[in-house]
Amino acid sequence: MTTPKEHHPGLVVQNLPANLKLSNFKLIAFDMDSTLINIECVDEIADAVGRKAEVAAITEAAMRGEITDYKESLRQRVALLKGVTLADLEQIYQERLQLNPGAAELVATCKQAGLKVLLVSGGFTHFTNRIRDRLGIDYTRANVLEVADGALTGGMVDQPWGDICDGAEKRTMLLETCAKLGIDPSQAIAMGDGANDLPMMGVAGLSVAYHAKPAVRVQAQVAINAGGLDRLLEILA
Repeated sequence: MTTPKEHHPGLVVQNLPANLKLSNFKLIAFDMDSTLINIECVDEIADAVGRKAEVAAITEAAMRGEITDYKESLRQRVALLKGVTLADLEQIYQERLQLNPGAAELVATCKQAGLKVLLVSGGFTHFTNRIRDRLGIDYTRANVLEVADGALTGGMVDQPWGDICDGAEKRTMLLETCAKLGIDPSQAIAMGDGANDLPMMGVAGLSVAYHAKPAVRVQAQVAINAGGLDRLLEILA
């Protein structure tokens, strides 16, 4: 086992094959909240009903891996969002949500190199669909917030594949997408920041932690601890 080394300042690499190229890969999978974008959407939605601190504390514990039942933690948080309006969600998208540095550049470079792009999120389709359209992402999986009379009910809507996109579902979606593309999971890159990203990072050929929680950094082959998402390209020629 190689000792982790700083490839460049703020870029830690461990157990990486030599001469790795972007062209070795056919799929890149991203987490959304705090990876592709700058916010945790659930925390910002909670702010609209004055519950940000309460919800953010649960999110932080879940991302650090201190809460083992991610689905239950998400149900708890979503229940606290009851009454948030669709207008509030739109305001969050317009005023608070930004792509993280290097996100658009990395996605564009991957697409130019022939990779398909997957967005798998424990967050919500209200935001993932917009990011999908903005960046030209090929596949997405995320949770659907239940809405009645223009406001959130505090519940989520079951989907054909299941109820909640947790870590296990992220892994399943990555493997299903590889199968659909006729590629091996070793030809996939997975990028995330929280404990619920570890299952998909564990089956991908290259695992990348972006400004991640400690438990995620130590398990990833590449940890980007400073700078933008496109720093991955410093390693992949």
